[in-house]
Amino acid sequence: MEPMDIVGKSKEDASLPKATMTKIIKEMLPPDVRVARDAQDLLIECCVEFINLISSESNEVCNREDKRTIAPEHVLKALEVLGFGKYIEEVYAAYEQHKIETLQDSLKDGKWSNGAEMTEEEAVAEQQRMFAEARARMNGGAVAPKQPDPDPSLES
Repeated sequence: MEPMDIVGKSKEDASLPKATMTKIIKEMLPPDVRVARDAQDLLIECCVEFINLISSESNEVCNREDKRTIAPEHVLKALEVLGFGKYIEEVYAAYEQHKIETLQDSLKDGKWSNGAEMTEEEAVAEQQRMFAEARARMNGGAVAPKQPDPDPSLES
């Protein structure tokens, strides 16, 4: 079976970094297990095909909703449509963890320093609140918008 054609891309352009993939493969296996180079190449090709499949279906979901940007919800719906529904919860949890780690890294690096200082704990709590709202919207529930906190300087 030939790899899925990607418009305007050669096979080499549509691959994953071999060193990174080899590291991931080795980390997932017991230390005494060896993987033949052909098997590594096949696993990498499988990953590329999986990404192509999920991307294509995510695009279809996005188009059916008349959207122009693929959102995480489209990817989750694509997983369900393609029969990977049992992985959605784990994928969503990994996505949430990634967002938290990215936020924490940004706070550590000072990338969000815009005068409105927020502690790391406040930022993580706010991020969790936003995740809960997004989850509720995704599941068809409604969440009341956050009420602004009263300004302590006005209360005397």
